[in-house]
Amino acid sequence: MCRVVPVPPVPPNSETHFSSDTDFEDIEGKNQKQGKGKTCKKGKKGPAEKGKSGNGGGKPGGPNRMNGHHQQNGVENMMLFEVVKMGKSAMQSVVDDWIESYKHDRDIALLDLINFFIQCSGCKGVVTAEMFRHMQNSEIIRKMTEEFDEDSGDYPLTMAGPQWKKFKSSFCEFIGVLVRQCQYSIIYDEYMMDTVISLLTGLSDSQVRAFRHTSTLAAMKLMTALVNVALNLSINMDNTQRQYEAERNKIIGKRANDRLELLLQKRKELQENQDEIENMMNAIFKGVFVHRYRDAIAEIRAICIEEIGIWMKMYSDAFLNDSYLKYVGWTMHDKQGEVRLKCLTALQGLYYNKELNSKLELFTSRFKDRIVSMTLDKEYDVAVQAIKLLTLVLQSSEEVLTAEDCENVYHLVYSAHRPVAVAAGEFLYKKLFSRRDPEDDGILKRRGRQSPNANLVKTLVFFFLESELHEHAAYLVDSMWDCATDLLKDWECMNSLLLEEPLNGEEPLTDRQESALIEIMLCTIRQAAECHPPVGRGTGKRVLTAKEKKTQLDDRTKITELFAVALPQLLAKYSVDAEKVTNLLQLPQYFDLEIYTTGRLEKHLDALLRQIRDIVEKHTDIDVLEACSKTYHALCNEEFTIFNRVDIARSQLIDELADKFNRLLEDFLQEGEEPDEDDAYQVLSTLKRITAFHNAHDLSRWDLFGCNYKLLKTGIENGDMPEQIVIHALQCTHYVILWQLAKITESSSTKAFTILCDVLMIFSHQIMTGGRDMLEPLVYTPDSSLQSELLSFILDHVFIDQDDDNNSADGQQDDEASKIEALHKRRNLLAAFCKLIVYTVVEMNTAADIFKQYMKYYNDYGDIIKETMSKTRQIDKIQCAKTLILSLQQLFNEMIQENGYNFDRSSPTFSGIKELARRFALTFGLDQLKTREAIAMLHKDGIEFAFKEPNPQGESHPPLNLAFLDILSEFSSKLLRQDKRTVYVYLEKFMTFQMSLRREDVWLPLMSYRNSLLAGGDDDTMSVISGISSRGSTVRNKKTKPATGKRKVPEAEESSSSDSMWLNREQTMHTPVMMQTPQLTSTIMREPKRLRPEESYMGVYPMQPEHHQAPLDYNTQVTWMLAQRQQEEAARQQQERAAMNYVKLRTNLQHAIRRGTSLMEDDEEPIVEDVMMSSEGRIEDLNEGMDFDTMDIDLPPSKNRRERTELKPDFFDPASIMDESVG
Repeated sequence: MCRVVPVPPVPPNSETHFSSDTDFEDIEGKNQKQGKGKTCKKGKKGPAEKGKSGNGGGKPGGPNRMNGHHQQNGVENMMLFEVVKMGKSAMQSVVDDWIESYKHDRDIALLDLINFFIQCSGCKGVVTAEMFRHMQNSEIIRKMTEEFDEDSGDYPLTMAGPQWKKFKSSFCEFIGVLVRQCQYSIIYDEYMMDTVISLLTGLSDSQVRAFRHTSTLAAMKLMTALVNVALNLSINMDNTQRQYEAERNKIIGKRANDRLELLLQKRKELQENQDEIENMMNAIFKGVFVHRYRDAIAEIRAICIEEIGIWMKMYSDAFLNDSYLKYVGWTMHDKQGEVRLKCLTALQGLYYNKELNSKLELFTSRFKDRIVSMTLDKEYDVAVQAIKLLTLVLQSSEEVLTAEDCENVYHLVYSAHRPVAVAAGEFLYKKLFSRRDPEDDGILKRRGRQSPNANLVKTLVFFFLESELHEHAAYLVDSMWDCATDLLKDWECMNSLLLEEPLNGEEPLTDRQESALIEIMLCTIRQAAECHPPVGRGTGKRVLTAKEKKTQLDDRTKITELFAVALPQLLAKYSVDAEKVTNLLQLPQYFDLEIYTTGRLEKHLDALLRQIRDIVEKHTDIDVLEACSKTYHALCNEEFTIFNRVDIARSQLIDELADKFNRLLEDFLQEGEEPDEDDAYQVLSTLKRITAFHNAHDLSRWDLFGCNYKLLKTGIENGDMPEQIVIHALQCTHYVILWQLAKITESSSTKAFTILCDVLMIFSHQIMTGGRDMLEPLVYTPDSSLQSELLSFILDHVFIDQDDDNNSADGQQDDEASKIEALHKRRNLLAAFCKLIVYTVVEMNTAADIFKQYMKYYNDYGDIIKETMSKTRQIDKIQCAKTLILSLQQLFNEMIQENGYNFDRSSPTFSGIKELARRFALTFGLDQLKTREAIAMLHKDGIEFAFKEPNPQGESHPPLNLAFLDILSEFSSKLLRQDKRTVYVYLEKFMTFQMSLRREDVWLPLMSYRNSLLAGGDDDTMSVISGISSRGSTVRNKKTKPATGKRKVPEAEESSSSDSMWLNREQTMHTPVMMQTPQLTSTIMREPKRLRPEESYMGVYPMQPEHHQAPLDYNTQVTWMLAQRQQEEAARQQQERAAMNYVKLRTNLQHAIRRGTSLMEDDEEPIVEDVMMSSEGRIEDLNEGMDFDTMDIDLPPSKNRRERTELKPDFFDPASIMDESVG
């Protein structure tokens, strides 16, 4: 029997190409296709026929192969998915291979394609040939849903990484190429397309987001490809019809009846094909689009809207009508910005083509208000595209937008968001400035006031004034800078409007309009000279391209040549208007001063200086005076030849002001006379001028401090000094002091630092040593801010490259002697600060910034830093360890800030941090007992840092700092075997069950760190106790139980370290009752050097200590260990033999366990875990079946008392660990 492939129905009496009126019909895909009245497709094979081609018994290249790749048991090998995932460029050849496979056996090829879509959805399930033959699509989808990995929310379309970013484009390209290559035959076989469309329709209705998202994208791209096919068919039909009409209209004698029949047959075939394509498109549109364009997921809705915009633009005759436009109009109200954005971009493609405007009239009238309101969208990207869409609407028909609609866009030119403002500026320019009167065609070449830009400049001024935002001219200019550059750079026209008289019949500019024009002109000059937007618009100055730099230089030249001549005239005309003069005086800041000399414009410079002098004498307004001061400062540039000329003019002006001030002050401060108001006004006006100039110029040689001091002293004594005089006198005195401070050389800072370090050292707590408690009031402890400043000074002046240090003698940095001298000075600075750390004058954690420089500056300061580490470890081992790990954390964070969290762990930066960690580990020496607590605390801080920042994408992704465990692994070798277990237990507190199962590359740091903690402990042989235990024993008899004798710890050790605390706690523990043997499920193999069975459970259940064995002298232990280390070569060879024998032992042990329990399983990955035995008898039973006579394995004895004292309580959470251990 034939399986019915469900296809959404086509309305039987539809006159249009697509029946889209049933938008909200619940199409489940249960009805049969009605076009040809068939229930069984002619190309569909029955089960018997499928069985011949679907099984795996074909010939090479036959049905059991797909492009030369074997398939076993009907399971597809996912070749298509892998090709698309890799982003192969030769997509057409891949599709051609699939077509050849389809021609040979279409069921196998379709199974390939179906599994391709399943795999692209992120599903691990596979559709087998048996399922494909006997199960409906709904059953297949239900089966795949059950096999979907719901723990992970990621699937190929949403995965991060460069490989997956290209996947979507490759996926879409594959579908397009597939349809394009099949458009002449296969898609009309009523089998392939029906099967694919039915599958995608079912998947798009799934509750699994991955299925729905992937199938919707595939269906929409399939629809787009079919629209292209339909368009080609339509063109071919039109061409065939024209050929048919031309042939039929010929006279009977010249008419070719055979050609007419061929054309008629071709037209009939094309019509049938087009009907088929329309049925397919109807099925996709009604089965997928009308349901998914309102999907709960924004990405799916955006896909639908983006594709329907392409259909309407590509095949406007069929799709560009209100039946399809309504979906875009409705979706413009979507709550997600990305969906609204897709609506606008889709409409822009339609409005851009003016030939389509007639079909958009009804839509425009219906949804225009919504588009206008979207210009104020909370998503800036949406607002920008809405304004651009209105600009296209404006260009297509100006009558559509009302004055109110335009005004809603106009005010956006003052928006702080530059893209919005630029889009609004373009709209404003298209509306008000782009049209030219026919009469202007004859005056295009005129310049100045008679140029065609004159009216446009006036229009710009009128708009600026009407907007009533007079303080924001810079924002208006910046908004229109990209679209109206020629207008805004027509400074000659602006200058003419200000200086020349109006033409006959032309209305002159009002005072208010002239002020606005000057302000706009200043803003355009500033924008051209600085080439960056005003404050608040943009992230800062960007690097200019070569073309932009050339434009900038040309504009500055043009500005200087024009206004060097015109500016004195403008100042003379508006000299009494403070607002206009203030703006005009800012123009010289943007001049190219060299042009004054090269262009022989010195006379115009003299005229400018005279005008500035007159303005200073006329005005007392602070803004005007400061503008004059800044202009002198801009012109007084020693790099240019005009400096002497300007400096003389400035000195003459200051001389007159200073003399006048001294004279007025002497009269003003005469004893016995009360100053009148005129004298006070003269003093105040002169003081304002001097203060304004002192702000930008060093007037120290005029000794203004003494005059102001007299003025302030008299005011304090008499109390009748006018307030404004006091204010400006204080301000002038303030500038005097600032100029004096500015002259202080930088070289004295190093000397001050050294003195400060010495003072802090002298007045530290060390001053009370030797019984001098009476000096306690003199003790000074620097606060955190001072410590930070000291550290910043060290980082800025010590840890620098040799070439950056310009403080060497005579500035001869290339001289070797001077380099050595500079290095010596820097070493002294570092030593002074490190001395503060060593003597605990500053916090020890400040040394983290010093320690992290250990590798980078090893040649220059390595000895100082290493000695600081040693001294700080002697003071406080734990705090020193915390400082070391803090320095590594700082370096790790710096690397994250520079490269992001997706950095390469093989990069030089990360490798450098690991190498630094290795060097830090070496500084802890060989005696692990002394540094035991410090190492454990170091691991604790490192683990907490690694898990501190959870991944925002969920628990299925690693914590952001997980790679730090790779660095922390460098310290694992410094842990004693028992402490490794303790640290491992602490690590497990941060791990979830899912983390322990992860094997992806991003989880490698966690896996490697866990393995370093679970390793057998060869590194522990460095300790005295473990060395004696492991090397001092002989091969034990296979039936001998582990010894339980304990040694007594010498009293010296009990009193000399914190180990006594651990010892006392161990001595209070009792051996718990042995638990029943746990059921073993798997043996996970790890390192060759293993924990012995008695050690395995002894770390968890410490045994009660006994005291009947004699103690072992500590010096004897050390001497024995050193002797053993001298036999390193012999020991290494013995270890190699032991490792080989251990492999045999482990293999026999595994076989024995398998024979005894039948519960052992082989793990997929060679990661080793201990087989935890809960009874010694169990081990003995296993040992009985094994031959140890040929073994040369040096098994360690049971733990003696000294070793059990090393099982210290957890540094991190003693209570919880003790509960777990003692139970």
